[in-house]
Amino acid sequence: MPEHETAATRRQLLSRIGAVAGAGALYQAMTSLGHAAPSDFVNPPKLSGARPGTSVLILGSGLAGMVAAYELQKAGYKVQILEYQNRAGGRNFSLRGGDTFEELGGAVQHVGFAQGNYFNPGPWRIPYHHQAVLHYCRTLGVALEPFVQVNHNAYVHSSTAFSGAPQRYRVVDADYSGYVSELLAKSVNQHALDNEISADEREHILQSLKSCGMLDASYAYKKSDLTSMRRGYEKPPGGGLDGPSVASTPLSRGDIFSSGLWQAISVNSLLNHQTSMFQPVGGMDQIGKAFQKQLQNVINLRCKVTAIHQDDSGVSVTYTDDAHGSATRVAKADYCICTIPLSILSQLDIQVSGSMRAAIAAVPYAPAIKVGLEFNRRFWEEDEQIYGGISFTDLPITQISYPSTKYFSNGKAVLLAAYLWEDVQAFRFAGMTPAERIEASIASGEKIHKQYRKEYSSGVAVAWSRVPWAMGCSSIWSEQRRKDHYKNLCTMDNRIVLAGEHASYIGGWQEGSVLSSINAIEQLHKRASGVG
Repeated sequence: MPEHETAATRRQLLSRIGAVAGAGALYQAMTSLGHAAPSDFVNPPKLSGARPGTSVLILGSGLAGMVAAYELQKAGYKVQILEYQNRAGGRNFSLRGGDTFEELGGAVQHVGFAQGNYFNPGPWRIPYHHQAVLHYCRTLGVALEPFVQVNHNAYVHSSTAFSGAPQRYRVVDADYSGYVSELLAKSVNQHALDNEISADEREHILQSLKSCGMLDASYAYKKSDLTSMRRGYEKPPGGGLDGPSVASTPLSRGDIFSSGLWQAISVNSLLNHQTSMFQPVGGMDQIGKAFQKQLQNVINLRCKVTAIHQDDSGVSVTYTDDAHGSATRVAKADYCICTIPLSILSQLDIQVSGSMRAAIAAVPYAPAIKVGLEFNRRFWEEDEQIYGGISFTDLPITQISYPSTKYFSNGKAVLLAAYLWEDVQAFRFAGMTPAERIEASIASGEKIHKQYRKEYSSGVAVAWSRVPWAMGCSSIWSEQRRKDHYKNLCTMDNRIVLAGEHASYIGGWQEGSVLSSINAIEQLHKRASGVG
């Protein structure tokens, strides 16, 4: 894949794979690119036999850095963390009312959310199979609650289909499944698949298609109480004299297939989007805060690393200590775990092998955009009965995620109103001012929810390519890059080892950060203790 993705971005490529070959092929493609692999976590690392007094310097206090510090400290190592920001957590953070967020170029956003409301610019959900993250949440006492990924009453929207009117997820899901089942049943009944299925299978397949597609006795998908049980009624069943229901009319088969809206349905069957999913109660930053509470004595904030050198006896790191008058200092240790994003690390003076240096320079970062909008009331609940979940659209914002907490509450609430990943639109949004990003999100969102502009209260728009300490949301690996550089990136280089989501096959997820950290400290421990 070319470095400059224009006509065909990875998002578009994956969408086309899903459209042509289905969710299974889409999942395999995403796995090869490092975005959909499940976690292989079983237990935290078992580190025994650490030599007393062995010191480890950790660069960065994101989840990778704090997991390393937490486990190494328990094993008896002397640990210190240098952190660029004035807080721990890295990309795991939340923005709340009263917070200030400054980006490259000098734009400053003052968050005006009501008390108790928050927005997660980075990670915002935890799949059930990300057991490493869930393990540390349990260990550190981080309370979790369900995150609703799939809501059958949310919307799927195309600006070129159905006159631009959004459709309910359940309607498209039911009609697409129904029509596909009908076509397959016709093929079976016409013996078009006799070379593929046995006579014994034929009846079982027909019955399964009839059940899964809500087909009638003649294997047709059409307006009926049966199909309305899945797609919804024109008039739902009621009580008393008004009790009888009225069945709804399916969208036309041609319109359903040509709309492309079924792509959102297939994406939600991917492993990383399946239920159950979770989120920390009160914001994703609760995980970082829980780690920081355990590591207060080892985290040094506002330390800007400028050089990383090593020799056979140890590692020395030069940094600017902005917490103490911007003094230039040098920290030394026996070993170093560096979790600095490659987008930043590639600009630093780091003394490693040529192969690791080439790996660091080879991996670009996604210019993701996230926009959080606060509204005066929960109109999506009150007017449209949408409780959590995600609406998908072909507009630049790509999706709207509804809060999975405080249902039915009065007062203001925050939506994830835009999530752009790595295509041309993300770069276009990054070139806007924060106010322009917010306005663009409102203009797109009101095509799905007409209440947007009237109910809007405040917002914040984070362009990850403009975040000073990351300059991108997460690493972008291609198959060729992994083949050329992945092993060199992850293998310990004398006394330095790297960790972070970039050193995993679960890029862009916190699980990747945690698992890479575990692997890094296991490599370091073997080297330091002389085991293996």
